[in-house]
Order: sequence, then structure tokens, then C-alpha cells
Amino acid sequence: MDINEVRPIDRDEMVGLATTEYDRLLALLGELDPAAWDRPTACDGWSVRDMVAHLLGAAEANASLVENARQLLRGRGRVRDDGRPLVDGINDVQVDDRRHLSAAELIDRLAVVAPRAVRGRRRTPPPLRRVPVPGPLGDSITLGFLVDVVYTRDQWMHRVDIARATDRDLVLTGAHDGRIVADIVRDWAAAHGEPFALELTGPAGGHYHQGHGGPRLTVDAVDLCLAVSGRAPAEGLLAVPVVF
Repeated sequence: MDINEVRPIDRDEMVGLATTEYDRLLALLGELDPAAWDRPTACDGWSVRDMVAHLLGAAEANASLVENARQLLRGRGRVRDDGRPLVDGINDVQVDDRRHLSAAELIDRLAVVAPRAVRGRRRTPPPLRRVPVPGPLGDSITLGFLVDVVYTRDQWMHRVDIARATDRDLVLTGAHDGRIVADIVRDWAAAHGEPFALELTGPAGGHYHQGHGGPRLTVDAVDLCLAVSGRAPAEGLLAVPVVF
């Protein structure tokens, strides 16, 4: 498929993707034994428990403007003197405020708030969607891109992280995971602008190309996302980062 034929994910499609992703995340978390929650993940310094606390914090911010503003203000305070990106400060607040919760409490609260989080993201008004916000890569993205795309990618990538950290099978389908991956490939292609022919293997895979005469790449779909998210070493075009 020509990468230009991959349409961006809009807020209507986001609802189905985010809902399915929360369902799959909750199903995975329900399979974990107590010891699994303390295992380290691909995110430095985060255990599985910390990662779920972050996901819960993000969901609760999406569901409540008051909680969103609270995390934003406290997150700014966390990074004011150390030069880190704002997103790092917000993540710190999300994890620290929920670290006392048990695994069962984390799951229960996430199950309750997930539908409200998706509705909150869906209701973001058009004028606000155009507002620029700091991106995870130090660039600027729009609030619309954040709520429609990045939050779902974050959910998805952390589900991958948790499955890998706990040696659990990762549920993947073309219709859901393949759609998320295709959108990631679209942004990756736009970021580097170079010609390529890409074969992604696995249930979330597909064939994508841009221009003519570029390198031919074959890689597992999840492995590509690990590379462009900075979780795995990569060279050439696969080292070009994508916002997660």
C-alpha cells in the first residue's frame, strides 16, 4: 500500500480503537500473578505496577478537566528546575500519586474510568484541538493529535511492554493492532520523507511503500514499533523516532 493511502485516525475512529485497547489491557492485567507486578519494564525505572499507575493517571486526567489541570500544574513543578520535558513531570505525578494502590485497586479504577476517559477525549472541542502542546520528542503537536492518536498509541505500546515484561502472550489482530501500526508507519514515513518498501510481518503487519528506489525492509510489526519508540536499538530509517 502506498503510505499516502493510509488515512489519519480521527476522533470518531479513536473511540473504537481506544475502547478495544482498554479492553485488551484490562484482560492482560487480569491474568497477572502478584509477582508480575514488580517486574521491570522497557521504561527505565518503571515496574509493571508503575506503568499501570501511569496509564490510570492518564485515563483519569482524560476523564476530568480538574484532574487534568492538577496533573499539568504539579507536573510543571516537577520539571521546573531540571530541564526535563513536561511530559516527564506529568508522568511522575501520575505514578507517585497511585503507587500506594494494590494491583486489584489499579485494575478496578482503570475499568471504571476507561469509558469516561474515551468520552472525554471524544468531546474535546475543535478550537482546543488546534492548540499546540509540547510533544514527547521535544517538538510541538496539537492537542487533537494527542487525544485522538498519541494516547491510544501509549496504551497500545504499554500493553506490549507489560506483555513482554511478564512473558504473556500479546493479543494482536489486523483490524485493531494493524490499524494502529499503519498509522505509526504513516507518521514514521512523514518524519523521514525517504523512499522505502516495508514488509511488516506478524498479525499486525502489512506492506507499505513510499516513492521509488529506497531500501527494502522486512521486520515484525511490533519490533518496528519498539525501534521507532526508542525501546530497541535501530539503524538507518528504523532509527527515526515517532511520537508515542
